Amino acid sequence: MSAESGVAVEALKPGSLSQVAELVDANHILFDQGVLDAFGHVSVRSEQDPQRFLLARNLAPALVSEEDILQFTLQGDTEDSRPPYLERFIHGEIYRARPDVVAVVHSHSPAVVPFSVSNVPLRAVMHMAGFLAEGAPVFEIRDVAGTGSDVLVRNRESGEALARVLGSGSVVLMRGHGSVAVGASLREAVYRAVYTEVNARAQASALALGACTYLTSDEGVATVETMSGQLHRAWGIWRTRARGSRGPLPDSVPL
Repeated sequence: MSAESGVAVEALKPGSLSQVAELVDANHILFDQGVLDAFGHVSVRSEQDPQRFLLARNLAPALVSEEDILQFTLQGDTEDSRPPYLERFIHGEIYRARPDVVAVVHSHSPAVVPFSVSNVPLRAVMHMAGFLAEGAPVFEIRDVAGTGSDVLVRNRESGEALARVLGSGSVVLMRGHGSVAVGASLREAVYRAVYTEVNARAQASALALGACTYLTSDEGVATVETMSGQLHRAWGIWRTRARGSRGPLPDSVPL
């Protein structure tokens, strides 16, 4: 990584280069899986300093490289001069409110958005989405920004309000906008973002057939425990597919 990067090589401690590389992979995976398109973003809390997080500059996720990763304070500030994402405050305020969160994904995945504007709550219909067994609350930005905003989380006040609605959960929907998934690791947050979209499609299909049977809270706890030990399987195949023909995987960034 060049010295012009938002996270200069000389400032990194052992392991941080791997963390940056994994964040790049996360961007490409989420694009390949149809969770992110030209918009949306994914971040990870810095392993050097938990009061900072890593996030790409304002760029389409599929185009992100290591040189595009910037370092931010939890207030959303960076010393890099390149334009940041407008909604970086989503990430900073969730990290401030949730010390247990290590990664955050904000997306506009198409199957999820209808649940943010309907009276049908998003709930787990499949074991792969057990983290949704308690449902996903909906953040209404009108409560913070009034009825004339562009519905983006453009400041700390809106980010803090979003974090409050998320609470201790795994996913929060954003009315007419998208959703946020969090995790105790980058791979877990990516997994949850992908399977939030998959579950939304499955739930909509089930509801079209009639009444829907959802996972119980206890089933949610049990399935989350099981799947947390299987994240490497999803990450491995998703990363291989996202990397496509870019060559063999480097030994320095293990599966």
